[in-house]
Amino acid sequence: MSQRVAAVVVTYNRLDKLKTVLEKLRAQTMAPEWIVLVDNASTDGTAEFLAEQTDSVLDITTLTANTGGAGGFATGMKRAYDLGADLFWLMDDDCYPELDALEHLVDGHAVAMTSMPGGVPFACSLVYFDHQELAEMNIPAPDWKWARLWVQGQRAVLVQTCSFVSALYTRDTVERIGLPLREYFIWFDDAAYARMASVGIGPGVCILDSKAYHDTPTNVAGDFSKVDDGNIWKFAYGARNEGSYHLHHESLLSYLRFFARVEILMQRGRVPWRLRRRITGRLFAAIRFNPQAERVKSVQPAG
Repeated sequence: MSQRVAAVVVTYNRLDKLKTVLEKLRAQTMAPEWIVLVDNASTDGTAEFLAEQTDSVLDITTLTANTGGAGGFATGMKRAYDLGADLFWLMDDDCYPELDALEHLVDGHAVAMTSMPGGVPFACSLVYFDHQELAEMNIPAPDWKWARLWVQGQRAVLVQTCSFVSALYTRDTVERIGLPLREYFIWFDDAAYARMASVGIGPGVCILDSKAYHDTPTNVAGDFSKVDDGNIWKFAYGARNEGSYHLHHESLLSYLRFFARVEILMQRGRVPWRLRRRITGRLFAAIRFNPQAERVKSVQPAG
């Protein structure tokens, strides 16, 4: 029995890029059964464009407020779950999968499942910035047993985390751990979800022949040495969210190590003191910030 795939796309004020994403999804060699699109209260004409769409595959949820990537994916995954999806293919509105990306991702995940006794809770594509460079912000963290499948001849490596840029999660995973932590709003929601998915099961897998492109302005990995006035709002979420995850899902020691690493990186990057103080404040805010995953309830699948 074939597994039904829902592509889950979250968009906010990127209409031109969204049109490209939809083109890529509709042209996949393995077509998703649904394209579940969550519009995070866009103001750039996205709503008007979507109102004109007649594609029966497209399932649209329009929110009245911007809930960030985390809120959008939680909403989209819940919708896909209610539709009866077996696999959830997640991506931002600036992710352009190659036309055989889903086929390789589903097939590669299925093969990996036969080799991992505990199962494989998620799979992800190899994400490029262009045709030569990997997207720095989307390189998955390798597991210490990363080559276990590779030495068996599979075009796959084991990974601990991945971003929501062409990531595939199973229905079993969603039922076991719930939805992404929507209170995170943005940053580290994807890494946290992958880590939660791996607990008690084992690592995920990166399928090397499944490729996607991340249409970002620059190819720079975000670390706390690069905090400036233009991006501090994102880093503030990142400090709070990652600090919270380390403390409440791992250990006090893990949190303290993260706290120290952030301070060292900001010092090395000569981040201005006024910005460093704000980030430090968000690290302390993580102590009382401990959102819980929303659980899905078994429903009769639509259709």
